[in-house]
Amino acid sequence: MRDDPQVVALVARAAAGDQGAWNDLVERYAPLVWAICNRHRLSSHDVEDVGQTVWLRLVEQLGNLREPVALPGWIATTTQRECLRVLRAARRPQHAVAAPDDLESLASPEVIEQEIITAEMNAALRAAFAELPARCRQLLSMLISDPPHSYSEISTVLQVPIGSIGPERGRCVQRLRRSFSLSALIDNEGDHIHMKRPGGERDA
Repeated sequence: MRDDPQVVALVARAAAGDQGAWNDLVERYAPLVWAICNRHRLSSHDVEDVGQTVWLRLVEQLGNLREPVALPGWIATTTQRECLRVLRAARRPQHAVAAPDDLESLASPEVIEQEIITAEMNAALRAAFAELPARCRQLLSMLISDPPHSYSEISTVLQVPIGSIGPERGRCVQRLRRSFSLSALIDNEGDHIHMKRPGGERDA
């Protein structure tokens, strides 16, 4: 993982007591915590319990974090351990036999890395989306809604000719790609931003 200047700044400010920076860190990495909890198939109550514990421990450790780049890995590992703790505690009152291996061992480094990459990409996308002009945000939101709005609906709401929606969508996606928040995470030879067209087709 690379040093993201935005994360470095957030960690420094949060460690200094900036509540806004702390809230931004939680918002950025909460999806990573949820994804790991879902992988362990925890109940909603247990997910909330694990999340609270992870953030409490981060508050205690944030000032000791020497390399901000290590933060997502720390969050992922701590979340996994808390998930296993919850699962073991749930088995104990039942006097069950020893938990199976998949409950006793952490996920592979490859799984953890992929979850971290996904969380970072989603956070970068949210930040990049927020940097777009309001018109682009509205257009792209209508295109990626589930189900997506038709071009006819978009034309009516935005008061633009149907024929101009495609080119405008392309310009908005390019602005998204060029965003400072997202550009450093995009591998020109690998990762792509996909926008759904009404009807289910996707643009690279």
